[in-house]
Amino acid sequence: MMALEQQTAPATVPETPSDARPVRRLLVPLLVVLLLGQMAVAMVTTAVRQTPTIDEPVYVGTAAEYLHEHRVVHNPEHPPLGKLVIGVGVALADPRVDPSFTGDQGRLGRHLLYESGNDPWRLMLFARLPVIALTLAFGLVVFAFARELAGAAGGLTALGLYAFSPDLIAHGSLATLDVPAAGFVLTSVWLLWRARRRPRLHVPLAGVALGAALATKMSMLAAVPVLMALAALSVWCARTPSQSRRRTLGRAAVGAGVLALVAIAVVWASYLVVDPRLRWAPEQPVPAVRGLRGLVVDLLPFPEAYRDGMRVQFDFEDYPWQGFLFGRLYTGSLWYYLPAALLVKTPLGMLALWAAGAVTLVAVRRLRPVAPYLLAPTAVLLGAAMLGSRDFGTRYAVFVPMFLAVAAGCVLAVRRRWMPVAVGTLVLFVAVSSLRTFPYYLPYSNEAFGGPAKTHLRLHDSNVDWGQDLGRLADRLRERYRGERIWLVYKGSGVPSYYGIRAADPRKVPAREVRGLLVVSDSSVAKATGRLAELIDGSRPIDTVGHSITIYRR
Repeated sequence: MMALEQQTAPATVPETPSDARPVRRLLVPLLVVLLLGQMAVAMVTTAVRQTPTIDEPVYVGTAAEYLHEHRVVHNPEHPPLGKLVIGVGVALADPRVDPSFTGDQGRLGRHLLYESGNDPWRLMLFARLPVIALTLAFGLVVFAFARELAGAAGGLTALGLYAFSPDLIAHGSLATLDVPAAGFVLTSVWLLWRARRRPRLHVPLAGVALGAALATKMSMLAAVPVLMALAALSVWCARTPSQSRRRTLGRAAVGAGVLALVAIAVVWASYLVVDPRLRWAPEQPVPAVRGLRGLVVDLLPFPEAYRDGMRVQFDFEDYPWQGFLFGRLYTGSLWYYLPAALLVKTPLGMLALWAAGAVTLVAVRRLRPVAPYLLAPTAVLLGAAMLGSRDFGTRYAVFVPMFLAVAAGCVLAVRRRWMPVAVGTLVLFVAVSSLRTFPYYLPYSNEAFGGPAKTHLRLHDSNVDWGQDLGRLADRLRERYRGERIWLVYKGSGVPSYYGIRAADPRKVPAREVRGLLVVSDSSVAKATGRLAELIDGSRPIDTVGHSITIYRR
């Protein structure tokens, strides 16, 4: 341990010639722009080509409802802020909205996209652009956080891992809530770290960021106790020698309270922006929640719509969802599902740097103070997600590549000659692995598990097949299989007929009548039983689309 501490001591830096200093000052911003630029190109290219995923039409339809109806009606299980962000793009697209529509939230989005005279390609792109912009902004937070801890090289290392993360590119290019919620939590933690020097400024700002996370996804509530403790810790560390311990403890408690109160105010503000009168008339019945969970919901200091949304979420947790992991179809949830899925879907070099970063935070004395800020929220949020009942994808743990990218940047605080070369090699390995999967980031898996072409053998749902390739399927059928009979089992929110796919459901006719092309989403293949399993077993796979849809011939 002493040897490691000695290696982290600041080294003597030779004097830099004056004419080289401007070049070095420009190099870091240039590299930041290049890293975020490639990420932006990857996300925009992905957004342009992908059809609506399963959740997106709900959020886009609800965002349009906020803009035109100024009421919270649909999708109460998610608070308004993330949909208001999406609504910025929806407002710019200025779609036609049918004020006479009545129906559930699933039909709401499809009606807006496909039945109201709008162009779904254009509308979805505009809805995704604000999330893309926010994802890039969180990249700057990752860079700034790591730079404060390990210098410019550490910041660039962290940003490199962030910018080449297949999960962040995949979900940062969608009009969904996972990346915004996780990024707001990371921003709050960064501000709390900075509050160790200026608590009066940064604790309230951290409360704003935490409130934004809570106003985007309710699952972020698990982070509140941890961040309140970190707020108290930061205020404690900001004490002056003249302050008594008792007074400092009081100030620390006040800091935690300020964080919580500001966060609560932001949640209320997000609902007031939608409807200043806070009217709440749910479109669907709200389930009753009793026992301890019901008591917790009743005590939440949030609007009634938020509390009812929590009741909906708890009702989801009681549903016997099906999962799929390493070829096994099961009902319920597996506690180790998310760690296993992260192992499959994270580049190998990134996994190595995550582990090295976590060890560095604990082993290096001058970095130990930041370890609770980076590791505790990650562990608590991951633990809460692992206890959930929905084994649907690593998007439920998309905060992991954000927080651990910052931790990985701290590896360069260990002053060994070979360290920059080793870290640079691993980051390059991550970049190559990420670029090789372009533009199919959603079904990415690392080389140890066979790459994106093999992901469907081990995982399902948003890990590989979330309905994103319906447009690509239409192109493939026109190019290679024009005029053939199509039988389709599609898992997604898109409308096949809009893209020119004329197909029937093979599960609704006798098996002997299913002749021609059998096209099945890979999530449906993974969960196939009964009639569909028999049809697949009696067919020959001849093609794949986007690593998420398989075409069989019968």
